Amino acid sequence: MPTITFEDYKKAIKAKYEEEKNGEYSNNLNSPTSANLRNLCVKRFDANSNKDDLIAFKSFFDFPFDKDKKNQFGEDELNKLEAVKRFLLGKTENPAEDTIQLAAILVDLRPRPFNEYRKQLDEDEKRLIEVLRDTGTSENETFSNALIDEIEIENSPSLKNDEVEKDKNEEVKQNKAEEVEQGENKRWETTPIGISDISTPIKIGGKDVGKSGIKKYFVIAAFLVVLSIIIYLSMSQKDCMQWTNNHYEKITRSEDSYCDTYYDARYFNLKKIEVCDTTKFFDDNGRAKVWYIKIGNSVECYNQFAPYPENTQRFLKPITQRMIDKYLSNRPRCK
Repeated sequence: MPTITFEDYKKAIKAKYEEEKNGEYSNNLNSPTSANLRNLCVKRFDANSNKDDLIAFKSFFDFPFDKDKKNQFGEDELNKLEAVKRFLLGKTENPAEDTIQLAAILVDLRPRPFNEYRKQLDEDEKRLIEVLRDTGTSENETFSNALIDEIEIENSPSLKNDEVEKDKNEEVKQNKAEEVEQGENKRWETTPIGISDISTPIKIGGKDVGKSGIKKYFVIAAFLVVLSIIIYLSMSQKDCMQWTNNHYEKITRSEDSYCDTYYDARYFNLKKIEVCDTTKFFDDNGRAKVWYIKIGNSVECYNQFAPYPENTQRFLKPITQRMIDKYLSNRPRCK
């Protein structure tokens, strides 16, 4: 996993804020005024014995939290909370570290503070990576890397370092270019009658071209051929999948239309399922038989791994006991 930076931590706090706006303390966070944040401070710290959180509180307000002295929140403290408000709303990019630490507490980002956050992934993510690595099916092997990336983005949207990714992409492009160049040179060297053996000038489009010129024309021609094949295959694809209620249906698109989702046999049998009190979530080896996605304060369950049908940029995750206990403990009786 890439090294997690303080910028990653800040972005994760903002992402958690967007989630918590619809949660238990939505009244305080949907409109994060200084007064609402003060009230949320009292709620978060009233029964909070976490040493790091209490240190962050004292560092921000210059006095320790005391549930019996809530009236210490005066005008100066309200003004200080304006910095937290601006950070959560994206109106400032470089707030003080104390501001960021208090914001992490108010949105309940875990783990925290930053030194703890950068050490570990959530248990769900660890289990997911283990499941994907242990599963030998081509289905999971195909999308394991993409799914792991999606998890990192969802829980900490900036775990990827843009500069590192950019450098890697540039390096790949450079390596490919060098391979093409070496391949072309080798081809000219091994051809029985090479360019150096031709005494008559070669003309293309009325212009004399040399060895390097022919290389350029060859590369362009090859690119156009590959591009034509790709276009032909995409235009000739007729079968689509359409998500209807709780399953996919196969449909055929007309010549002048396009698919929202092309037919893929690996995911065609995906079904949204309603779990009940006798649902078996794991097989005999402890591997997940149910896959889920978290939507707001609830989860949707499915019968297999696949991209989420309502948003194929996200992926379903294998269920965990923690998610079952938290969101599915009150399952209805099976009919």
